Amino acid sequence: MTDVRYFDHAATTPLHPQVVDAMQPYLHEHFGNPSSFHRYGRAARAAVETAREEMARLLGITPRELIFTGGATEADNNAIISMAFGLRQKGNHIITTAIEHHAVLHACEYLQSLGFDVTYLPVDETGMVHLETLKAAVREDTILVSIIYGNNEVGTIQPIEEIGAFLREKEILFHTDAVQVAGAIPLNVGQLPVDLLSLTAHKINGPKGIGALYVHKNVNFHPFIHGGAQERKRRAGTENVAGIVGFTEGLKRSVHELDERVAKYKAMREAMLSVWSESGIEFAVNGHPEKFLPHILNVSFPAVDTETMLMNLDIAGIAAASGSACTSGSLEISHVLVAMGLPEEQASSAIRFSFGLGVDVEDAVHVAQTVVAIIKRIKP
Repeated sequence: MTDVRYFDHAATTPLHPQVVDAMQPYLHEHFGNPSSFHRYGRAARAAVETAREEMARLLGITPRELIFTGGATEADNNAIISMAFGLRQKGNHIITTAIEHHAVLHACEYLQSLGFDVTYLPVDETGMVHLETLKAAVREDTILVSIIYGNNEVGTIQPIEEIGAFLREKEILFHTDAVQVAGAIPLNVGQLPVDLLSLTAHKINGPKGIGALYVHKNVNFHPFIHGGAQERKRRAGTENVAGIVGFTEGLKRSVHELDERVAKYKAMREAMLSVWSESGIEFAVNGHPEKFLPHILNVSFPAVDTETMLMNLDIAGIAAASGSACTSGSLEISHVLVAMGLPEEQASSAIRFSFGLGVDVEDAVHVAQTVVAIIKRIKP
């Protein structure tokens, strides 16, 4: 247990020590450009392709189906904008949800400005998308559907397999943002009925600035970034060799330690909920009661608004978050909570606690007790 408790792992995670060790050689002696023919370049190219093969094995896919990107935002944009342009002769309609990450929402808004028609599916009060709602929205000109796998704010896990099976029958491309899912639940991409899937390293104790896009072998991918012939001419730009190596090591650690991590996260969640229940304070858990990511706990404390709670937690040495956007020095209510139809008092007092490396059950109890103390001090 440390003096400062970091409970914002859904935003970013600390580097795993073994990730740092794996990256070091490619920050110093093996600094070559992977596109160069000399020994420095060959060493860098070997590192990239070895990492690609290992990551593909861990995900249950083939190396050719993996494109390294500059992060999840680029991967999401690639999947949505590139495929929309490439498929425009077949149709003009795209479907997503009202609770997507802004990397997806803003990409769709951009496409709307160019004349594409986008449908934003509603969700229920738990943040769940229902297959019947999607079925009702599909049209003859629907070319692409993008639905987040596990929500980054409330943790609700969507029925990706059920949705994907339906879209396969309709021969409609399906993309999912799986950024929060990696390292939190089992992820065998090759067995999922998805065509494109986004990942990033910094959510699984890897470095920032490196992501990946899975593209099913049968998808005719249309490049979004143009330049060199890197990534089989699908993503131009000199590869981030150290980042790719670190990404792969982070994924390997998350896969090998998955059961241990999930057990710890669930214990932390239950410990916090027990403290609040026993204290008698008013609180409400946001998200699905059963189908949720184990490392994300979104809770509303109606007695104290989000901004006040976050400031007091920060003073107490606790890093947590809201799903809200900060505009002109004040917080706007999360678009996810609004889409879920939560009462304003509940939506405006929501805090996201997310678990990961470096914190344990003892830390969770301390954080929960601190929340109680803050509430009783502000609203005695």
